[in-house]
Amino acid sequence: SQSVSAGTVTIAMGARGASTNRVTVGASNIAAGDTIQRSVDLIDSGSIDLSSVTLTTSATTSSLLDTSVANGLQMVIDRCSVPWTEGGVAPADTYTCSGSISSVLASTPVIGSNMSLSNLTALTAGNTDHLRVTLTLPSAAPNTLQGQSSVISYTFTGTQRAATRGSA
Repeated sequence: SQSVSAGTVTIAMGARGASTNRVTVGASNIAAGDTIQRSVDLIDSGSIDLSSVTLTTSATTSSLLDTSVANGLQMVIDRCSVPWTEGGVAPADTYTCSGSISSVLASTPVIGSNMSLSNLTALTAGNTDHLRVTLTLPSAAPNTLQGQSSVISYTFTGTQRAATRGSA
């Protein structure tokens, strides 16, 4: 008899509320030119390697902050080769990297669908990527953005590696 079992594809985020997952921490009273940094660990906790990871962001509460492509929030994601060092006073956290930094997502409007993430090590089962999400309200943001409020949802999707013959 031959035993056969299927692997799993699982993308997880660091523990909610810990320094490994601060994307749930809000920011208020932002002004044109301000940046908001949040850290999150992206973990391939499945048993199968991934071919890619994408990010879809949506606004569960929407405003000009997320609908204005030119003047609304812009997002950048970077990866540190070691865990980010958290500083500042919450919710104005800042993050520095004592290792090497790579770009995961270049500057883009905060809302996007199936945005391809690059330079990830979490494509390999068991690996963790230490990410820093930076949101910036452009310095040219007009007065119409004053008093606006949005809630941004982040969804990471992992795609399993290509099928192989003779897997073990």
